Amino acid sequence: MALRLDTHIQYLKGVGPKLGDLFTRKGIKSLQDLFEFYPRAYEDQRAARNISSLKVNDIVSIKATVVNVHSVNMGRSSRKMYDVLVRDASGQIHCKYFRVPYKGYFERFKPFTEVRVVGKVTDYRGRLEFHHPDIRDIEPEDENKDALIPLYTEIEGLATAKIMKLVRLAFSQIGEWPEEAFPKWVREKYQLLSRQEALKDLHYPDPQRAQEYMEFKSAAQRRIIFEEFFWLELYLASKKVGFKKEGAPQIKAKGVLVEKLQQSLPFQVTGAQKRVYAEIQADLAKPHPMHRMVQGDVGSGKTLVSFMAALLATESKYQSCLMAPTEILAEQHFKNAKKILEPLGLRLGLLVGKSKASERRELLAKLEAGEIDLIIGTHALIEDEVKFANLGLVIIDEQHRFGVEQRGVLKNKGQSPHFLVMTATPIPRTLAMTVYGDLDVSIIDEMPAGRSPIQTRAIYDSKKSQALQFMLDQLKKGRQAYIVYPLVEESEKIDLKDAVTEFEKLKTQFPDVKFGLLHGKMKPDEKDQVMDAFRRHEIQVLVSTTVIEVGVDVPNANIMIIEHAERFGLSQLHQLRGRVGRGEHKSFCILIMGYAVSEEGRQRTEMMEKTTDGFKIAEFDLEMRGPGEFMGTRQSGLSGFKLANLVRDMTILQQAREAAFEVLRIDPQLKKSEHQGLREELLREHGPAALAGIA
Repeated sequence: MALRLDTHIQYLKGVGPKLGDLFTRKGIKSLQDLFEFYPRAYEDQRAARNISSLKVNDIVSIKATVVNVHSVNMGRSSRKMYDVLVRDASGQIHCKYFRVPYKGYFERFKPFTEVRVVGKVTDYRGRLEFHHPDIRDIEPEDENKDALIPLYTEIEGLATAKIMKLVRLAFSQIGEWPEEAFPKWVREKYQLLSRQEALKDLHYPDPQRAQEYMEFKSAAQRRIIFEEFFWLELYLASKKVGFKKEGAPQIKAKGVLVEKLQQSLPFQVTGAQKRVYAEIQADLAKPHPMHRMVQGDVGSGKTLVSFMAALLATESKYQSCLMAPTEILAEQHFKNAKKILEPLGLRLGLLVGKSKASERRELLAKLEAGEIDLIIGTHALIEDEVKFANLGLVIIDEQHRFGVEQRGVLKNKGQSPHFLVMTATPIPRTLAMTVYGDLDVSIIDEMPAGRSPIQTRAIYDSKKSQALQFMLDQLKKGRQAYIVYPLVEESEKIDLKDAVTEFEKLKTQFPDVKFGLLHGKMKPDEKDQVMDAFRRHEIQVLVSTTVIEVGVDVPNANIMIIEHAERFGLSQLHQLRGRVGRGEHKSFCILIMGYAVSEEGRQRTEMMEKTTDGFKIAEFDLEMRGPGEFMGTRQSGLSGFKLANLVRDMTILQQAREAAFEVLRIDPQLKKSEHQGLREELLREHGPAALAGIA
């Protein structure tokens, strides 16, 4: 009997209930799921090499013999690095793993066992190595030297050869293929294979086109990559169409207050700030709501641009609100607003969790009566009792820290208000197009004049005393410093230094230095007291966790020391470094690395030494970690990419985005018969909400 795409995998010959359960736990429930378990790489056995001929960045297949397997503790923690040493007649090479693929993985490799190693050759401290290669036992069919072999991610001991056999068996037993959702005109315009052809070619690669498959440039891979991008872009395009519905306040102010603001500033507004402001001004005058994201590096002047937008709203008799993720950041914005907006006549308010009940009641009454032009606050702004007289503009800072639901609540507090979201976490344009495809993106890519780049240096823990001496020299000159730790308190599970313990040690070691302690477990009032003391220079060195990552602005602080820098992500390191370099003094960032540092950890710190450009750092970070990890959360759509890669496949992403928007341009409600498959797929993936914008 012919099988169907939705047939449960356990009914495939050679699977059965036990193996079927293993597949199901890995998310492979049907034959369609099995066909979409794409090869993660290909091995061209005709290009097999010996060890002595290897060069950096080669992707190779070698036949070798296991010499030994050993593990090394990474510091005093429970984490281990595994090293499988292999050799052939020409030499030997280390295969290193900084994480275990699955339990029992390394127990398979006994000395003198013949294995096939497939991977990318890496240069680590002058020695060629493999990092996380594919190592498997030699199979009898390995002797077929004229083959291009698909390599699958192993499933708890289920070898790639067994998976390949099952996939090919499924193809031989499948009956009629259903009609695909992609319209014929899209396939023809973008020269795409049919889905059936593409799936078959992925699992039965043509050896004559080996290089194309290994570089993910084959026609089959291109079709699937296009499809993965297209479904996300169609969803985002449908949301954007919904945003374009009319009903937003038209803010057509001439910008008189903005001109007064610019004249009052002790510095020149940059060209990039002027460009982004002009884009916002054009959006605000339209009858449909603005949905714009402003990206800019730490210190590029995003907040000033948002204040300029708020001035336009005020001039047109509309209220604005600015929501920040932390009280420290909200208070920082309020302090700046009082300094530069209050003199222009703006009526300001601050609403945070710790606001006193009496002050809160008075503030909310004024807000509802229209007696406040700009209110700044935390998520306290989304509470039910917060009501506006005439909300026209919503500004959200560090927007990746807020969920879609929180943004939605603010939206409902006005009549289709305009949205301006800001982030100081630079996001490569490819990723911004994908994750925030429903937003227009503006980039402030110019720093204010006079800001000198922060000098960054990575050192090992053995040289920490020199770093502390350098810090003391700066303190004698009247400067201040931050020392950041990854943990608040000592942990039995993780061998890392913590802020509380090190704070006590530092006070003993340097009794003449005034230290302060700041971490997330402290009460808001305690945090405020510490920060105020640091701003007033009553504290010389602030010992902290990453709680200072956002919104701390002390121009006199010019030293940032980060302990266990290898344990922080690149984006976080860049944000932390941005706490210094905010004043006139030359600033320094010292990254102190712990015991055993992985290759990835070393590459991150090297990148920090090379550049202070947040966008270059973000591109590198995206390449290293992939989009899901880069965003810090499982963003809608990103976790669904099985084959697509945002860095490698940027051109295909742009084509898929173009196609998705064109579909909705010619058929905004997806009512044409040729687009019914698209409509059904949107509903199946995202539910009725996906069609809300286009219905």
